[in-house]
Amino acid sequence: MKFINKTMFENLSHVWTSLRGNGLAQKYACVEPPLRAELFSADQMEQHGKTLADSHALSPGHAPDRLLTRLAENEGLLIGVQNLLTEAVRANHRITPAGEWLLDNFYLIEEQIRTARRHLPKGYSQELPRLMNGPSAALPRVYDIALETISHGDGRVDPEILSRFAAAYQTVTSLKLCELWAIPIMLRLALIENLRRVAARIATDRIDRNLADYWADQMTESAVKDPKSLILVIADMARSNPPLVSSFIAEITRRLQGQGPALSLPLTWLEQRLSESGQTIQQMVQAENQQQAADKVSMSNSIGSLRFLICKIRNDFSSYWVQVDMSDQFTY
Repeated sequence: MKFINKTMFENLSHVWTSLRGNGLAQKYACVEPPLRAELFSADQMEQHGKTLADSHALSPGHAPDRLLTRLAENEGLLIGVQNLLTEAVRANHRITPAGEWLLDNFYLIEEQIRTARRHLPKGYSQELPRLMNGPSAALPRVYDIALETISHGDGRVDPEILSRFAAAYQTVTSLKLCELWAIPIMLRLALIENLRRVAARIATDRIDRNLADYWADQMTESAVKDPKSLILVIADMARSNPPLVSSFIAEITRRLQGQGPALSLPLTWLEQRLSESGQTIQQMVQAENQQQAADKVSMSNSIGSLRFLICKIRNDFSSYWVQVDMSDQFTY
């Protein structure tokens, strides 16, 4: 029988502590999905820039610098998820495609977190105009612009779309020069934020799958060694009130389906439980496959955009993301 080892449990505990957290971590963890809104074309982003500018109201005075705190929290959670996935691989557990992307490119993510911290000295963001209300209240206006860019591109930064978006925004409200210079670092922070959100979902998915593996191991062993006790194991699982989420359902179904009549019993119980909420095992498995595909795209796009920023920031980044006359549009 395979058991989840002590190290993996320690990593699970660390991740869950990070996911619960306090302050900003509690605000965002587990409840905020990846930055994934409706995909916009260049024309749509141009219109969205004007709409966003109309909706932005600035807050007077200064506010505490929350971006550095959030960056540290993101780093901690990403490291925890990386450790969790590493242990899963060592234990021969399957990890999702998005998890594979995270592990394969974690060196790049760590490097970009260090770069972000170096380019965002303490107090820097306090000098940037801040929003008065909305989801990004008290955060820099330019950071919200970066979040919108990432959200409507599903993690992909397109220079032409970014250029038209920023130019359209400024036909309504001018950005300060300090904000324009801050766009690259804000894009980097937004991408790291998105990676954290996808990673948090990967972690909860992995935890649910570990639980499914545990019960599948118990049932498989009972079916082989003591078939009469299988019903007791199923009863134990039922009493434990397992999470009837797509990741748990998909993994336990993968492990038990087609393994003989005895192991179809727990699947029958799960099917009955799901039917109480109008769902089926097939629907849950399909939903899990779709989520994994979507998370892979968000993860790969965000990592690709970090690579893009590394390349472009070494050159003249501003030359392609603003196509307006700075002397007329920008204020100090």
